[in-house]
Amino acid sequence: MVVNPVSGGVNKASLIDQVSHYAKYLNLNLYCFETTGTDDLQKLRTYYQEFLPERVIIAGGDGTIKLVTEALEQYDVVFGILAVGSANGLATDLGLTKSQEENIAIAFDENVVEVDYITINGKMCIHLSDLGLNADLIKNYEKSAVRGKLGYALQIFKTLLHAGKSFQVSITNNEQLIETKAQMIVIANSQKYGTGVVINPIGIMSDGKFELIVLRSINFSVFLKIIMGKIPISSGHVTVISTDKATIAINKPTSFQIDGEYCGKETQLNIAISTKKLKIAVLKTQTPVT
Repeated sequence: MVVNPVSGGVNKASLIDQVSHYAKYLNLNLYCFETTGTDDLQKLRTYYQEFLPERVIIAGGDGTIKLVTEALEQYDVVFGILAVGSANGLATDLGLTKSQEENIAIAFDENVVEVDYITINGKMCIHLSDLGLNADLIKNYEKSAVRGKLGYALQIFKTLLHAGKSFQVSITNNEQLIETKAQMIVIANSQKYGTGVVINPIGIMSDGKFELIVLRSINFSVFLKIIMGKIPISSGHVTVISTDKATIAINKPTSFQIDGEYCGKETQLNIAISTKKLKIAVLKTQTPVT
């Protein structure tokens, strides 16, 4: 079990106890690794190699899931997800937002789906990345003293109020060249942001493709439609491209984020769907990857 002790601002002691008791009930050995924010990637790999478990349960949000799956990418392991982070977009997409007791049972269950992930400039993306406005929002939120939903709300309006001009992009996609202006480009492996907002309605996490959602201009009207889950795909504001690889060249350094983590500014992104897949335990009665 990998635990991010600070994710979501929630104490994890009782959760660790619950998981430990459930493991004992199933006659399984449980080993617990807590992240510290310092060299977690290599420490986790070393810890995994010591025990070589068949399953790794992740207690955290999207950032913690990304850390663990990236660290153990080369291993054949099943991941269980306990969504206790500030952003739980992947868990939301996979239907893993039940009660704590139900999620623990699901994390140990044998029902597993295989989902794609994306590589962007050599980095793993398992959920959503984007260029432009939302990445600016994440950068502003990280600098803000006000956390939680109020902090996001304040930064949404601040980011929109001070939004810069659109940037020029060239998108190369399987011999196709698209040149356009945009205020935001989403690179989506799944459908929803951690807030539950649907940004990619056509996303299927196991189809060997990802979507580029190009938002040419974002005013308050378009933005309100997006946060209400009514992204105006049919309008002239939005273009959706479904592909397995693409290169995006930007005319100026533009804010970029991967799975909710601000990554600085970029002028080029090389994007491809991975040939490998992640194995994740999910509820039996659903088909979450479609």
